[in-house]
Amino acid sequence: MAAIICGSLAFDTIMTFEGRFAEQIMPDQLHILNVSFLVPALRRDFGGCAGNIAYSLKALGGDPLPMATVGSDGPEYIARLKTLGIDASYVREVSDTYTAQAMIMTDRDNNQITAFHPGAMTQAHVTRIEARPDVKLGIISPDGRDAMLQHADQFKAAGIPFVFDPGQGLPMFDGKDLAAFIDKASWVTVNDYEGKMLSERTGWDSATISRKVKGLVVTLGAEGCEVWIDGVCTVVPPVKPDAVVDPTGCGDAWRGALLFGLERGWSLERCAELGNKVGAIKIAQRGPQNYTLDRQA
Repeated sequence: MAAIICGSLAFDTIMTFEGRFAEQIMPDQLHILNVSFLVPALRRDFGGCAGNIAYSLKALGGDPLPMATVGSDGPEYIARLKTLGIDASYVREVSDTYTAQAMIMTDRDNNQITAFHPGAMTQAHVTRIEARPDVKLGIISPDGRDAMLQHADQFKAAGIPFVFDPGQGLPMFDGKDLAAFIDKASWVTVNDYEGKMLSERTGWDSATISRKVKGLVVTLGAEGCEVWIDGVCTVVPPVKPDAVVDPTGCGDAWRGALLFGLERGWSLERCAELGNKVGAIKIAQRGPQNYTLDRQA
């Protein structure tokens, strides 16, 4: 059974700041903010939410179908997907722009500052979702605004249950938009910060949202996650990583595990347990797609 993964394919430029952002930013001087961070370590990785989620799902033994757009520099990414055995038939090339680019800076406390250029992602809405026999599941992760709106309608029309995972794209939508996403979705996943914003904009608390879908998960980083079903919250404890090296892509690794479990009809709590385990493996490696998984473990 395949899963359509709507979202971005991006090249990540990841920088490491050896200090703390909080020590460099004066809260009372934000109106004249002018700071510079020395970043001795820099690398370029394959990233983007759709790519990262697809990588995780494939590593677990699933069948991801990333639906995304790349620019004139995208053939390198498409070649990588094919090397990994990931079907790239829903990846469209746009010749007059760049592939999305994320510039991510991480400090010693694993806080991150990200600058994101959407590039070809702004044309992601051109690719449509249609029903097909092998597709039983989908996810809407951060993407172009029009793509997220239209793909939600298309998933619903095709009868394909999907996860609404707004991520850093959440601020693009008002309460009415977000309520419509929730009404169409089967599951909702957010981190704790996004969860607070989602509740603020919709006027619905976590318990209320969970009654409108099959389940809501609020990930809490090192504290594990909350699984909400029919207004009842279950806390799924974290898995201690071997090392804390790089948080980039941990949420996407978690979501790949979620899709893997949902494909197999697991309970949401069991899906979350696997997600916490995969997230702990990923955080011990640099970059969003450089970890390996032992499927027998």
